[in-house]
Amino acid sequence: MIEFLDSFLSTFAAILIAILMVPLTLAAVRMVTGPGYADRFVALDMLTGIAVAIAALTMAATGRREFLDVAFGIALIGFLATCSLSVLLEKKKDNQ
Repeated sequence: MIEFLDSFLSTFAAILIAILMVPLTLAAVRMVTGPGYADRFVALDMLTGIAVAIAALTMAATGRREFLDVAFGIALIGFLATCSLSVLLEKKKDNQ
């Protein structure tokens, strides 16, 4: 029974990772072609959120805890990038 649940979880996680490729691609396109800096910042934040979800699903599929460390690192870097880019946007707004 446990082997069935393990294979079901791995298959379900793989399907969810494949589904997450669609918003990942759309966010990447928005980040490259966004009309303004704010759109690109939101797309970057979306990319990091999706990357964290993919790392967590990979952990669920493989059972390796190291992917949670990867997810935490991605979330931390994404948060710091969002904060620094928002400071840059505020400075740019003050100069104009």
